[in-house]
Amino acid sequence: ICSLCCTLDARCGDLCKPHASLSAQWSGALRALLPRRTWQYLDTGLAHFLLLMLIIVPMLASLFGLLYHQEVQAVAPLLQDVEFSDVTLRSGFLKAYMALLVIAGIVAWWLVLAHKSRQVAQEESNRQTHLLVREIESHRQTDEALQTARVIAEQARLAAEQAKLAAEHANHAKSRYISAISHELRTPLNSILGYAQLMGEDAGVPAHRKQAVHVIRRGGEHLLSLIEGTLDIARIESGKLTLNVKAMRFADCVHEMAGMFEPQAQARGLAFRFDAEGNLPEVVRADEKRVRQILINLIGNAIKFTQHGGVVLRVRYAREMAHIDIEDTGPGLTAAELAQIFEPFARGNSASHTAPGAGLGLTIAKMLTDLMGGELTVSSTPGEGSVFRIRLFLPEVRNAAAAPRATERPRKGYEGARRKILVVDNEEADRELLVQVLEPLGFELRTAASGHDALDLIAAGLRPDAILMDLAMPGIDGWETIRRLRGLHASDAKVAIVSANAFDKGLDNDVGVRAEDFVLKPVRHTELLDWLERQLELRWLESEAVALPAVKPKGDWKWPDHATLEALRQDIQLGYYRGIMNRLDALESAKPECAAFVAAMRELARQFQFEAMSSALSKAPVLEVKR
Repeated sequence: ICSLCCTLDARCGDLCKPHASLSAQWSGALRALLPRRTWQYLDTGLAHFLLLMLIIVPMLASLFGLLYHQEVQAVAPLLQDVEFSDVTLRSGFLKAYMALLVIAGIVAWWLVLAHKSRQVAQEESNRQTHLLVREIESHRQTDEALQTARVIAEQARLAAEQAKLAAEHANHAKSRYISAISHELRTPLNSILGYAQLMGEDAGVPAHRKQAVHVIRRGGEHLLSLIEGTLDIARIESGKLTLNVKAMRFADCVHEMAGMFEPQAQARGLAFRFDAEGNLPEVVRADEKRVRQILINLIGNAIKFTQHGGVVLRVRYAREMAHIDIEDTGPGLTAAELAQIFEPFARGNSASHTAPGAGLGLTIAKMLTDLMGGELTVSSTPGEGSVFRIRLFLPEVRNAAAAPRATERPRKGYEGARRKILVVDNEEADRELLVQVLEPLGFELRTAASGHDALDLIAAGLRPDAILMDLAMPGIDGWETIRRLRGLHASDAKVAIVSANAFDKGLDNDVGVRAEDFVLKPVRHTELLDWLERQLELRWLESEAVALPAVKPKGDWKWPDHATLEALRQDIQLGYYRGIMNRLDALESAKPECAAFVAAMRELARQFQFEAMSSALSKAPVLEVKR
């Protein structure tokens, strides 16, 4: 093995036997003979040169001595006859010896330098080889560490994916739960708030009952605000809330906010000041609903939690940025309260616990501001008040006509031909509510309790101008009903989704229903009428309701029998709309000859003209005979 190693690497330097080389043995011998202070010179080039010279000088001397001795013996007989002494021969040999000695010294010094050069080169090669080996080892260790880190990273990625999947499942479960709870709460609220609005608009309701109606409506609105606040948070967290950015009248909006809250502040004994610093743009691009929601939450909170002093609304606009400050002199917030003020359901400990609210207003305002790319911050001093600062990017629109001014007008009816509306809802109370809201305005209403009933009406020849569709229904849901209606002859009808499921609003669908075509329950009458105005191009009447059809002379009518008239009169006295319509339908089916009478009574009933109906029945010939 040693021979094979030396054959493969002739310059290994006897690594397998480091003390067997001549230089090592000579150095060891000299260390044994010479004092320690000379050891540092033994491995130098000069020492190696002296070692070689100590070998070369005696060898040359011996060689020249032998040659001289042989030469003397060969020329000894001649020396007897020729005058030639050995001194001359010795001198020649000595000169030759000295010349060769000088040459041998030069060669010896060259050999020492060559050996040292080879030694330095070998040492450098060994050093580089050692560094290369270390680098290879380092790379191997790094590769092992990377492999370990890669395994750990892969495990972490899998764990993160599992955690993300679990979070998504939890978020979906939360969304489904909130959606289901919202649907179950909105459905009864639709009836409560709907009839509260109708009773509040009815001039026949006594004053002491209107106060009760107002309390019912206020409680329902408060519950609805909690539901909508929770839904807004869930939609923002799930990324399903989209902004409807369009031209809005910014200056009018902030002035309207000031005018709306100033009476509330004065009712609480607070001073309210509105400061518009500089010129405010007439029209900007923004989601007006969300901007109003932010301002209402913040200004409402400032007034609600301020007991003494006042509230200041300060607005400034510069470089496409709107700066809005709401400053109050309320109880203020501590550092701990500031840290959690934007958390859901968080309320300051210093705030009055009698103040209404669930602690969602600031959370929604913060999330909406962030969603719009703005910033909402708060600074406060306990006992002195708080300042909420809003920064929103609202680019100005130079064409002021892009955002027409909204005007509130009374709606007593509309001009033109009567429009037919189909209401599809499985809840009878919700259907009746829409009928009572829309029929007095002159709309012809037909109702269906399911999607199949709606399809049957369309197949039977009904051609509605608009369809108000619920989503959650037995059998086929609202989406499938709309798809099948598109395949029938109702493709031209305008479709609005009237649903309690707020999570479906704004979602993509394959039937062409847009986010603005959603009317969430509880139905706000103005929102529904605004949609009908846009879709059906209505022009509202501001004085009287739709003109009632002219009643034919009583002599031209075919009157029903006394029992039917008496039953109908009782239903009219009770104001039982559905009972009246059912009785008229039964009369029309049983006695087609009374069609003119039924048509006139049905039109009066649709207008809720119960007094006119009673007056007409009082002149019936049958009743006169009975009298």
